[in-house]
Amino acid sequence: MKRVTFIHAADLHLDSPMSGLKHLPGAIFKKLQESTFDAFTKIIDLAIFHAVDFVILAGDLFDGEDRSIKAQTRFRKEMERLEECGIAVYAVHGNHDHMDGRWTHLPMPENVHIFSHKVEVVKYTAENGTSVHLYGFSYPKRHVLERMIDQYSRVDGADLHIGILHGSSEGNNDHDPYAPFRINDLLGKSFDYWALGHIHKREIINSQPPVIYPGNIQGRNRKETGPKGCYLVELDNSGAKTEFLEAASVIWENAEIDASGLENYQAVYETCLNLMEEKRTNRKGTVLNLTLADASMPYHELRSIINGELLETLQEEEADEESFVWISGIKVIEKRMWNKEKLALESDFFSELFKTADQFGECSENSLPLYSHPLARRFLNELTKDEKQRLAEVAETLLLGLLYKD
Repeated sequence: MKRVTFIHAADLHLDSPMSGLKHLPGAIFKKLQESTFDAFTKIIDLAIFHAVDFVILAGDLFDGEDRSIKAQTRFRKEMERLEECGIAVYAVHGNHDHMDGRWTHLPMPENVHIFSHKVEVVKYTAENGTSVHLYGFSYPKRHVLERMIDQYSRVDGADLHIGILHGSSEGNNDHDPYAPFRINDLLGKSFDYWALGHIHKREIINSQPPVIYPGNIQGRNRKETGPKGCYLVELDNSGAKTEFLEAASVIWENAEIDASGLENYQAVYETCLNLMEEKRTNRKGTVLNLTLADASMPYHELRSIINGELLETLQEEEADEESFVWISGIKVIEKRMWNKEKLALESDFFSELFKTADQFGECSENSLPLYSHPLARRFLNELTKDEKQRLAEVAETLLLGLLYKD
């Protein structure tokens, strides 16, 4: 039977600057800075271990169009490891590392084929005689809004056909509409596998033939949660077997603790410690965004959580841990002792308070006294909309708690 095996990965974003994370302890921030490289090395390890025929990299190999010497050197080193094992590489550049950028070009070893800015087809022949046509293109510029899928056309003369496309489906409002396509467009090409990139969330859009987003190989912020890695694919004329393989060295997660039965600060603290030890068993670094739901303890107990003392205590011992569990933030959702809607109707003060909290996410940092200070503002990072909203929620809860404390 005609058969090949390969690794499908995408969105490496090598040398990502990890924007907005410089406030983290030095050792943790350094691990995050290295995490994209570590994850990519793990993927190459997996390709060699499974003795695949080739590796597909479906776009955004580098985080920026200027692709640093460091990133290119590390990438080339991994390509050379594959070359030594006789493993070919087929890669496209995406919107982040498009071909129109300016950078110092480092040559790649001969086992690496980078697709040009026009859709092209290249042929691979495995040692067992199986022939594969691979189709793809690299972004000639950052914004490719054309329906490049219309330029893909199956070429006879191969046992298997694989399409590589860095883009998003039409109607997906969560992402920029780069190289847009419809699912039926892909299926209509009669390819045996579609290796997609651009969307950082892992998703199998279609099973047979497989149409797959592997997601990015390493989470870089609180929105990119869960295991990250690549797909190991075994493809033949009868279909495909796919297996997701983890590669990320740092995992981002959201976690929620039911605080309804926790009567005091100590109970919450011990519950958090137990959760952290549970997460530590993955033997990787973990960045955890924590929510305490339905908290109903007396306000004098809750105050030490809301004002950040609990967070500071939990973070204290983690900076030097190899398998760290870093709590990035704690959101408290209280079991409400008040009705906001009723309070707003009864009092202009509360109405104005709630309105200000709701609008805070749209405000400029200049409205905060610390950011308007001529010296302090030089050392402060710009707040995201989510961070502003979290500040507003904490402030609102603090004020209401003080007004309605037991």
